Amino acid sequence: MPCPYLDYRREDADHAFDTERAYCTAVDEFVQPMRADICNDRYDLDHETDCEFYTEAESE
Repeated sequence: MPCPYLDYRREDADHAFDTERAYCTAVDEFVQPMRADICNDRYDLDHETDCEFYTEAESE
């Protein structure tokens, strides 16, 4: 199951793209493809243990 803070967007207040990109709602910013791999739990990664953004958002 992907991270609940993961969203795909084409734009935010500061950026606009032709295609949707991974967006982290926990930090309100677009994330790099490697970070999106963590968000999507790819390659044996787990957003619950490997993502500091998720951990911090869940601790609040």
